[in-house]
Amino acid sequence: MGADPARASLEVAKAKDATGRITWVHSDATTLPPFDADLAVMTGNAAQVFLSDNDGARALQGTHAALRPHGYLVFETRRPEWRAWEKWAAEAGRLVADIPEIGLVEQRSEVTDVSLPFVSIRGTYTFRADGAVIVSDSTLRFRSCAEVKSSLVVHGYRVLDVRDAPDRPGREFVFIAERTT
Repeated sequence: MGADPARASLEVAKAKDATGRITWVHSDATTLPPFDADLAVMTGNAAQVFLSDNDGARALQGTHAALRPHGYLVFETRRPEWRAWEKWAAEAGRLVADIPEIGLVEQRSEVTDVSLPFVSIRGTYTFRADGAVIVSDSTLRFRSCAEVKSSLVVHGYRVLDVRDAPDRPGREFVFIAERTT
């Protein structure tokens, strides 16, 4: 099963499913259907978008319900001590990407607020083909390793391992947890 709360992202992923064996669900982690899955993976530091303890709990409960007993949950989250927002602020500027079937897209990012554990970012995307502009404001929550471990345990998981992201050592925690019940 592949799930995403952004319908456009779901459609892109679905188009890449050459086998057609994946069940695609328009959903976020809080409303996943029971699936008896062996593995749930949250990518792109998605765990950081759950700003309140309640939102994080609902996501863990939803994922728990989608997994079979002893199924696994794997996800990454940025390490607060790395202070990624400082790098983002220092590198603020524009990036231009050539997107197939869309053309050149200019991206500008800026850190708009740092009130730890929360960091807010604004992304502005300009589509050069037609001049359309999309502005996206996001806030991320940076949790310590101990906070994440505690939350997992409270919500029915056993933490099997916490490791570095192999391509970003020292920047992210990768959690591997098992559903205990």
